[in-house]
Amino acid sequence: MEILFLGTGAGQPSKSRNTQAIALQLLDERNEVWLFDCGEATQHQILKTNIRPRKITKIFITHLHGDHIFGLPGFLSSRSFQASDEQTDIDLYGPVGVKDYVMTAIRLSGSRLPYRIHFHELSDSGKIFEDETFEIYTDTLDHAIFCLGYRVVEKDKTGELDAEALKADGLPFGPLFGKIKNGQTVEYEGKTFVPESYIGADKKGKVVTILGDTRRTDTAVRLAVGADVLVHEATYEAGEEKMARKHGHSTSAQAAQVAKEAGANRLLLTHISSRYVGSMVNQLSQEAQKIHKNSFVVKDLYEEEIK
Repeated sequence: MEILFLGTGAGQPSKSRNTQAIALQLLDERNEVWLFDCGEATQHQILKTNIRPRKITKIFITHLHGDHIFGLPGFLSSRSFQASDEQTDIDLYGPVGVKDYVMTAIRLSGSRLPYRIHFHELSDSGKIFEDETFEIYTDTLDHAIFCLGYRVVEKDKTGELDAEALKADGLPFGPLFGKIKNGQTVEYEGKTFVPESYIGADKKGKVVTILGDTRRTDTAVRLAVGADVLVHEATYEAGEEKMARKHGHSTSAQAAQVAKEAGANRLLLTHISSRYVGSMVNQLSQEAQKIHKNSFVVKDLYEEEIK
């Protein structure tokens, strides 16, 4: 599992930062990529990566401000031009109104999509997706308009089968190994083989929390409890709390406090105002690190494996 930042700026693009878009790459887990927000020129940023648009099977929109959605119609349209790739449907999650926005843009531009968009408009908190490997939860944040945060939970994996121990205890390699792996007790030549004796402890699944724009709020803490990675906006520097509250945003110090209270392992700060360049970006990191040591301000195309 890897997280790739396609855009890390706030409000509008700058020379060094595109607007918001984050790719959660699940290629080893399920051969898919999930996109969180889709700011202007997201598809241009994708061209600088190894991401194939058809691998993006789910898009999660945090809110309907332009710096988070203006790239959505263009990406969806260009995704249909991947003629050499199999066309696959896409699930689009977001606040009420995202379907109207997308379909209006598609209709007025005369675009035709050879795949279906399955819209999931959200107006409340709770679990929004579950399958055999993942669960996804959402809750409302505190921004100038309705805004969501997302918590992606990988389910625990069954521990590894100790094949060598089984063979040493006299069980021949074959279908009986599979039965034990599936939790069944096996009888062989008068001996009982109990799964618990040959299967290691479950491997804990990873947790990633990706938040939209928000003031400092307890909801963010709940979404981020025990997260391996928390992605939190840091539009302003410490000391600008009044400005942050007025515009529905957070400072780097407030984001770090959320990470600390939630017990998140790693804090990645994004949605950086264009006023912060050069050494001022390092200042944002240092402010956060005073509160939560494992904090870092990301830049466009920064990629990190989630461990």
